Amino acid sequence: MKRLVFACLGTAALALAACNNSNQDAVQNAEINQPGADQLNELANQAAMDAANAQAAAQANLQNQMQQENAAIDNTVNPTDADEQNVSGM
Repeated sequence: MKRLVFACLGTAALALAACNNSNQDAVQNAEINQPGADQLNELANQAAMDAANAQAAAQANLQNQMQQENAAIDNTVNPTDADEQNVSGM
């Protein structure tokens, strides 16, 4: 039983030691593939413009809906001058 525990601990130690490999090629590739500051600024500006355009479109849609609802509610006809003058009994 002690041999099995010793063998498992040895295998785990070897596996852990194998994982502690600093691969500089992977680190350098990750650094090379990072966008520059100007590119990040351009992407951020584009995202901000897209968000502003989407919000403006949503606001315009909301305003159009409100106008349509108000137009449907307020369909009263104003009397003409002739109708206003034709008041009898006052």
